[in-house]
Amino acid sequence: MFLSAPASGQGKTTVTAALARHHASQGRRVRVFKSGPDFLDPMILERASGRPVYQLDLWMGGQAHCRQLLYDAAGEADLILVEGVMGLHDGKPSSAEVARLFAIPVAAIIDAQAMAQTFGAVAYGLKHYAGDLPFHGVLANRVASGRHEQLLREGMPDGLPFLGSLPQDEHCELPDRHLGLVQAQEVEDLDQRLQRAGALIADTGLATVPEGVRFFPSPAPPLPRPLEGLRIGVARDLAFSFLYRANLELLRSMGAELVFFSPLADAALPAVDSVYLPGGYPELHLEALSANRALAGALLRHAQAGKPLYAECGGMLYLLESVTDLQGRRAVLTGILPGDALLHTRRKGLGYQSAPIAGGLLRGHTFHHSSIATTLKPAALAARREDGSAGEAIYTRGRVLASYFHAYFPSDPHAAAGLFVP
Repeated sequence: MFLSAPASGQGKTTVTAALARHHASQGRRVRVFKSGPDFLDPMILERASGRPVYQLDLWMGGQAHCRQLLYDAAGEADLILVEGVMGLHDGKPSSAEVARLFAIPVAAIIDAQAMAQTFGAVAYGLKHYAGDLPFHGVLANRVASGRHEQLLREGMPDGLPFLGSLPQDEHCELPDRHLGLVQAQEVEDLDQRLQRAGALIADTGLATVPEGVRFFPSPAPPLPRPLEGLRIGVARDLAFSFLYRANLELLRSMGAELVFFSPLADAALPAVDSVYLPGGYPELHLEALSANRALAGALLRHAQAGKPLYAECGGMLYLLESVTDLQGRRAVLTGILPGDALLHTRRKGLGYQSAPIAGGLLRGHTFHHSSIATTLKPAALAARREDGSAGEAIYTRGRVLASYFHAYFPSDPHAAAGLFVP
């Protein structure tokens, strides 16, 4: 089933997570995918389902890659859920296009606050706007009362199933911040919220297991193993957590051994050949990152030894001399790259881009609320998907490569491997 909505903020993640938790608690094997490049929703969905969550992104991964992901999941799952991105018909490719391509029936989640019979008009438009869309039905979210639900039902057109409603309930809502949802590990009562939401979803028509969908394989040729025998240190903690599972699995498939470490807590860098610093929320942990001079020194020595170090977005900020947060507090960081970063309340970068890296062209995206001032000249520029115009700068110094750009490694495995080969 494909869970979508008219827009962001309708409660898609909460409903998808609730549905996953409900079926998982019934003993079903649930696999969830996230359409689009988001890092945060999958963290919640993994906790809800108890199984890994992958991106189902036609632009970053390609049709064959997405098809194979679905086929592999279908071989082990009783139920597959896909959470859409933004509104059902937003973007290129849109959630509707993904659902149509793989014949996945759509359930639309509509925030019904301040709405009555017009709910039916919105539901009708979602179904019919783009023609032959497989459609399962519509769920009303944040409904105030039984009378409110009755008004919503009255507005529903014939032939469009009304799957019931969920009440306004602050104990089910998932907290968010400037980049989206709060990370799963930061929500202390997440499991209680998921259990409560799962119990509520059980009383709706959405909880009924839909008819099966048949997926077909699209196997890729065997991958070479240019990373055989290499140990890659991957930063992973509350400050650096924006990691695609597909990226990590690809590195392993090409022979790498992944060794995880925490810039927040570890005093030493593991014995590794290369380092991967992903994005995350370093701006929320500046005091701890600045205080950990031992790890900063270990990373500096790694870079000075000419060993590969690849940093994305928040990982790049950590390599700079300092970061100043929204309150004007300046933290001294590793100084591996010259320059300083400044946090902003307004977004400074958003959208899909492709980047010429390591002899290939990696696809990915950018999303950040900071800017940097540096004396380094960009070694290259990413290109925006929409018009090919100049995107994020790509900086290099020795074997250090850093950018705001988040790469999806399966888009070009050869280029991904080149980031880490000494």
